[in-house]
Amino acid sequence: MSRMSVLSGNIYINILAFAVSILAIIVISFKWWFGYWERRNVYAPKPSIPFGNAKDLILQRVTMGVDIKNAYDDIKGRQNKFGGYYFLGKPIFIPVDLDLVKTMLTKDFKHFTNHTFVVDEENEPLTGHLFGLKDSKWKKLRSKLTPTFTSGKMKMMFQTLLDCSDNLETLVDKYIQERQPIDIKDVSARFTTDIISSCAFGIECNSLKNPNCEFREYGRKLFDITIWEGVVRLIAFVAPDLVIYLKLKILRKELSNFFMNIVRETVNYRETNNIIRKDFMHLLIQLKNNVKIKESNVGDLINIDSIDNNAPSLTMNEIAAQAFVLFVAGFETSSTTTTFCLYELAENPNLQDQARDEINTILEKYGGKLTYDGVMELVYLEKCINETLRKYPPVPVHTRECTETYKVPGTNLVINKGQFVFIPVMGIQNDPEYYPDPDKFDPERFSEEIKTKRHSAAWTPFGDGPRACIGLRFGLMQTKVGLVTLLKRFKFTLHPKTELPLLFDPKGFILAAKNGIWLKAERI
Repeated sequence: MSRMSVLSGNIYINILAFAVSILAIIVISFKWWFGYWERRNVYAPKPSIPFGNAKDLILQRVTMGVDIKNAYDDIKGRQNKFGGYYFLGKPIFIPVDLDLVKTMLTKDFKHFTNHTFVVDEENEPLTGHLFGLKDSKWKKLRSKLTPTFTSGKMKMMFQTLLDCSDNLETLVDKYIQERQPIDIKDVSARFTTDIISSCAFGIECNSLKNPNCEFREYGRKLFDITIWEGVVRLIAFVAPDLVIYLKLKILRKELSNFFMNIVRETVNYRETNNIIRKDFMHLLIQLKNNVKIKESNVGDLINIDSIDNNAPSLTMNEIAAQAFVLFVAGFETSSTTTTFCLYELAENPNLQDQARDEINTILEKYGGKLTYDGVMELVYLEKCINETLRKYPPVPVHTRECTETYKVPGTNLVINKGQFVFIPVMGIQNDPEYYPDPDKFDPERFSEEIKTKRHSAAWTPFGDGPRACIGLRFGLMQTKVGLVTLLKRFKFTLHPKTELPLLFDPKGFILAAKNGIWLKAERI
């Protein structure tokens, strides 16, 4: 054998030895990381290298809500009040006991003030929205925006919702005439897109008439994501600092540019021409110009405000970020809720009839017109919506970051600053201990008598405590208006195109049916 051959052989052996050493170090590191909860005497489902407990989630076999629900079921099934979970090598705390969940979200909120979300205002201005902002920045902005979501402001914008509902009825009629199945998620999303584009941006996009309008197209692009985009957004929830460090983008450049430009153009046009419109955009412009919004219920935009020269103004980027998150959260979560509610009412025609009877009674009371006060009186319809949110929470996991070291009450366990907490909303709300026969759709679970007997932390689709969803009133209002518009005129049944049992789309964080929900409608 030549000397060259011996040298080549040695090089290959050295490379192999080096590779084996690196692999061994990686394996040992993962085993150490995966011992985190065991060293603290906390149960966690058995992890696998390198995914931890998130293999199905990362490989997009299940949605995040289902994955964390499975962990919740495992942890609680072993009589634990809390447990651990590993996303890759990152340990995450999962509270199971409802008293603990309530305490962390409310009484001990100062320890868990932040969401686990990417905020990179310099490189991605649209991430600087209320949902993502942290610490004092979040607190200051929340106090400024809270008065824009009072019941008075909702009443002020009610007519805008009604204006959009006419086109909703016309569209369903068109499907009936053409004898076509209705993709109810698409129809609902077009309705809520029209509402949000009008209320948040002051733009009449009419996607119910034109499904290819810009707002609807960009709304689709936000959620019709590639596998890579799904992975990046997943990482953004559990390792936001890594996303910023690697300069990964949460939004495609075209999406970011569209929303930034539309806000800039709208604000400039309104200020140049002194345009006043009863919508969120006007309220945001008022804040930009150092005008403090009062928590008044009066609908007159000119008289509800007073100058506050000491308050820092909103920048154009901050206005864009708030309008953007209102658009994303407002159209997608409400359309998802409407979709699942109509699915359940189609599956339960007696409940659908009961909801319709209530709607007709209220309409008759108000002279055949849908009014804000009438919508507020739709008690049974609200029960149906609440039961839908129970069974299909659009945001199935609440994420929190520990902002101050926290000792779990009644234990010696310490949650360190920076550690993440996942509140398993979908798991809790589908737990037979709190909701017997949880797969059954039963609006009466939300009768006053039954609600008072149930732990308040057993139903948190909007979150709880200071960081609860600021826009819940608006979301419920537009969901009610959409359902009233549809149920008063049409009877819905399930179309065979709907694949049963329902499977959830594994790519998205917000809960959605994998292959859509298709309904048949007939005029009443």
